[in-house]
Amino acid sequence: MNLPNDAKMLISLFEHNGHSAYAVGGCVRDALMGVVEKDIDITTSATPEQTEQILANNGIKFIETGIKHGTVTALVNHIPYEITTFRTEGKYADNRHPDSVDFVTDVRLDLARRDFTMNAIAYNDTVGFVDCFGGVDDIKNKIIRAVGDSDKRFEEDALRIMRCIRFASVLGFDIEENTSRAVHDNKELLKNIAVERIYVELIKLLMGKNCERVLLEYKDVIGVIIPELVPTFYCRQVSKWHIYDVYTHIAKSVAVAPNKDYIRLALLFHDIAKPQTKTTDENGNDHFKFHGFEGEKITAIVLKRLKVSNDVFNKVTMLVKYHDDHITTKHKNIKKWLRVFGEDMIFDYIDLKIADLSTHNLTYAQEEIDTLYKIREITAQVIASGEPYRVSDLAITGKDLIALGYQGHEIAEELDALVKIVSGDPNCNTKEKLIHQAVSDIKNNA
Repeated sequence: MNLPNDAKMLISLFEHNGHSAYAVGGCVRDALMGVVEKDIDITTSATPEQTEQILANNGIKFIETGIKHGTVTALVNHIPYEITTFRTEGKYADNRHPDSVDFVTDVRLDLARRDFTMNAIAYNDTVGFVDCFGGVDDIKNKIIRAVGDSDKRFEEDALRIMRCIRFASVLGFDIEENTSRAVHDNKELLKNIAVERIYVELIKLLMGKNCERVLLEYKDVIGVIIPELVPTFYCRQVSKWHIYDVYTHIAKSVAVAPNKDYIRLALLFHDIAKPQTKTTDENGNDHFKFHGFEGEKITAIVLKRLKVSNDVFNKVTMLVKYHDDHITTKHKNIKKWLRVFGEDMIFDYIDLKIADLSTHNLTYAQEEIDTLYKIREITAQVIASGEPYRVSDLAITGKDLIALGYQGHEIAEELDALVKIVSGDPNCNTKEKLIHQAVSDIKNNA
């Protein structure tokens, strides 16, 4: 394992002062997978006080980032290195944090407290790899296995349940049988975990290359953190357009979407209201009228509970609300959607629709998918052409309308009407023609 020179220097400092020290955790795992890891965590037999003394004696700045649990962060060439004393841990009363820690001098005891075997490997250039639990082999075999008793590991820190399925999604690893059973058995413990931490893991899961399989195999876990999705697990879609139940379609559409977190999050929610809007006609065909608009309401509730940023909230709810609407190749229609989404997000909207339709029955959906790719090209051309579609593109302003006698909400309504006119015929976008139209409109509405 090739450690950065600064990490080697820190480990050597501890060794020269009579202590052992190792790189540990994710950086070792990633190195064994051939991934260059920038964040290097170090574990040592030195106590926090001894760590601080060693760093101070060598002119290395440090921060007491978690001194209670034995962690000091050293700053070397502006790069942080977390240095934590070997420790064992007491009970986890809150299913998240240990009530107490005891500092020890044996790295093997420290590795025994960690979550998964692939994360319980230590390394330094002197000793090489310290692998007490078969983590190296598990990485080679692409297996996620809890260290020791899997139930105990998840009872200690329930966030490990989300980390487990997130790793499975991102790394493409299989979850070992006993560990998988414990994930299912202990899923309700996630209710004790802060929603902010769950959201971070959920987003990483959704962005993983193996997210479809994880979303399907561990949908019961997803149902604990987002119970509003549970009705979709059992909602069939009898229609020539569909070949999957609602939740299977959701999982598959997330997996084929572009790697943008808010697009994938929107696809997780896009059909969330189908169960409550489902009707069946006399021929046995299912319909889900207005499920996008109803879905926006449910999505808003979930996103607020997950405490997402305002930016994510606005983007995801808009995409859910309009995902089932139609966009055509006509410039006027494209400009309408440009007004709704803006020049950047319009392409996200089209990409979301493509991902959605790609997991329909392609016998009927492929033609619409092909059209959406054409619409994407036309949209880029419309934007590049500078054709008017916004109020700010008009050759007149609200002040011109005020001069004509418009007041209050009439101003915004007329500007909106004029935008629709010039969107259909850019040649109408002259001050003279728009003034003439505005005068005509005010007379007609008098």
